[in-house]
Amino acid sequence: MASGVTVSDEVIKVFNDMKVRKSSTSDEVKKRKKAVLFCLSDDKKKIIVEEGRQILVGDIGDTVDDPYACFVKLLPLNDCRYGLYDATYETQESKKEDLVFIFWAPEGAPLKSKMIYASSKDAIKKKFTGIKHEWQVNGLDDIQDRSTLAEKLGGSVVVSLEGKAL
Repeated sequence: MASGVTVSDEVIKVFNDMKVRKSSTSDEVKKRKKAVLFCLSDDKKKIIVEEGRQILVGDIGDTVDDPYACFVKLLPLNDCRYGLYDATYETQESKKEDLVFIFWAPEGAPLKSKMIYASSKDAIKKKFTGIKHEWQVNGLDDIQDRSTLAEKLGGSVVVSLEGKAL
């Protein structure tokens, strides 16, 4: 069921910037987004980048100690969001980075919000071509433990996430 909600150009630009890892100067790398949240505009007609709800690669080790825990803290407890998280993880064989699309719909969110976010999810997903991992999360219990994300990324072959052993 489509909601008629559109995706802003800025959302698409953020996704493309996160997806394409072109060789960059260290300053450009620091400005790259590690995680970002998207919300509906006030008139509920557009999906937009939520102001101030992001983690930059340059913040890690500076103002952000654990990017995953920091991302979880950005999520509102009483409303829905879409998120992109650039997960860095290791398997026994190699180091990997994958974008994860997260649909956050906590129990405490208003029913109307859950409905419009759920019916608008396809609009944003269609713009995010090449996303391998999608995760619907319905509360902090589902997302606080990083091993749940590791399971989504590759199950038992994942040995660490964001440099922290599982």
